[in-house]
Formats: sequence, structure tokens, C-alpha cells
Amino acid sequence: MAKILIIEDESSIADNIRFALEQEGFKTVWCSTAAAGSQEIGKGKVDLIVLDVGLPDQDGFSFCRNLRKTHGTPVIFLTARSDEIDKVVGLEIGADDYMVKPFSPRELAARAKAILRRAPLATPGVSQAPFEINEAKYQIHYFGKNLNLSPYEFRLLKVLLERPGRVLSREQLLQLAWEEPEASMDRTVDAHIKSIRSKLKAINEVNDPILTHRGLGYSLKE
Repeated sequence: MAKILIIEDESSIADNIRFALEQEGFKTVWCSTAAAGSQEIGKGKVDLIVLDVGLPDQDGFSFCRNLRKTHGTPVIFLTARSDEIDKVVGLEIGADDYMVKPFSPRELAARAKAILRRAPLATPGVSQAPFEINEAKYQIHYFGKNLNLSPYEFRLLKVLLERPGRVLSREQLLQLAWEEPEASMDRTVDAHIKSIRSKLKAINEVNDPILTHRGLGYSLKE
């Protein structure tokens, strides 16, 4: 049963979301603040986060930006603002979907199912053949062998593994995998991808799971 964390300060909205998600068989946990949401994430496995942009103690964009430094958990943003720039910002910092209030809880549940169907999480110790991620030890095994990755290489490959088939720009990869993305350049991503490919090739010369999309970015083969 997938676990969905709802971070929303309006109890009536949260109740409607919980009801719709639980009707679809999901397990739900509700937190009304960003701080409480962070504590819940720290307790263990969360498969998807429904995140309100306008939280009382921290805006959802900042919360998601900080989350992406350590977790690739899918995020659906909820907001009362329909400005296109807000949607663009949300998606660029790593959100998987974006819904404007008022919205249909049933539609949200359908979108959650679609996200979880196409982007299964790489949880610690779980195999996504030919990869196996152990998040606690910062290790990724490839065909049963440890890749011996640097911290940034680990984060970068983990981001790709959690989004198979999805093309991510260099800017998106910087935002998702780097602690201070503004201090790095696009070429930094290219250098790390090259290093990761070299380590993958040392284990399996035939298979190259990372695809380069010229002018766009990178993706992992589905």
C-alpha cells in the first residue's frame, strides 16, 4: 500500500483529499505545517507528497527545493494561485504535478495513481534491475557491483533512476542533486554524467542506461 503524505494547513481540504485517496486504497498521513511534514518524512518511507504552496511556516516552493537535496519523492503542488510563472517555478524545482484550488479530490487521486505508476520510488535496498539503491549508505549497485560514486554522482544517478524515461534539463538536475545549484554550472552536470557513465561501462560495456538528448538534457532508459 502506497503511503501519501498530505501537507496542507486547511483541515477541510485535507479531509477531502484523504477521503479520495483512501477510497483508492492509499494510506494517508496529514500534517498542517512544513515542520511537521519534515518530521514525518524523517520517520521513514513516503511514496508521494501532496504539498500546499501556502503553508503557515514555510512556502511550499522552499520546502520542495530543500526536499530535493536529499529525496526524490514525487510531489504534487496545491495552490490558490493560477499564474503560469508559479506553475513553471514549481515544475522546475522538481514537482511532478500542479493543481490549482479549487480542484477535484478524485482528479488528484487519479493523478497520484498515474505518477506512482510511471515513477516507482527507489527505496533503500530495493532493486530496480539492473540497479539497487541503498539510500542509507549512499550506495548504488549495478548488476550486483557497487559503483563507488561520489555524493553528487549518487544524487544525480538517483534522480534519474527515480524518473525513468523523463528528460531532465541540466538546470533541473542541478536543482535536484546539488546543495548549492546556483554556484554550479551546466558543464558540472556533464562532467558528472561522464564519470557515472565510465563507472557503469566498467561493469557492463554493452549497456548504456543514460540517454543524452541534445539541447535538452538527460534521461534514464525505461
